[in-house]
Amino acid sequence: MLNVLFLCTHNSARSILSEALLNHLDRRSPARRFQAWSAGSSPRPGQQPHPLALEVLQSAGISIEGLRSKSWDEFATPGAPHMDLIITVCDNAAGEVCPIWPGHPATAHWGYADPSAGDAPDDVKRQAFRHTLHEIGQRLELLLSLPPEKLHKSLLQDAARSLSSH
Repeated sequence: MLNVLFLCTHNSARSILSEALLNHLDRRSPARRFQAWSAGSSPRPGQQPHPLALEVLQSAGISIEGLRSKSWDEFATPGAPHMDLIITVCDNAAGEVCPIWPGHPATAHWGYADPSAGDAPDDVKRQAFRHTLHEIGQRLELLLSLPPEKLHKSLLQDAARSLSSH
């Protein structure tokens, strides 16, 4: 089982969508290969997952149980799950200095526009969240379809980074 950590700045939209969707898709797979997590580089005090992120996940039949906004510091401490792959999903987090992760996991950047940005009406933002979930799903389906030999630590980074252009 490979542990994947999705990072964003506030851990309220894109990283939450990614965590929930990878866990959902992998549970449907005959051979479970991934456990997804998410975190933020600087979640605001009291930060919660964006309500539209949770709504879009639920309407897609994806469990939101256990989803919460949290700092990436939780995953850089002794006793935290060992990460095999860390994927930044927003440009801010991609440019930040990350903690030193135990085991030196593979890294990749899959940039997505922030569906919660701006002051558009909720209907417009809801559509942006659906679009972002769809984009994330396309990359995750490709990740899930990689043959086991591509998931070996020495090849995982190249494989994950190649998916950023899809």
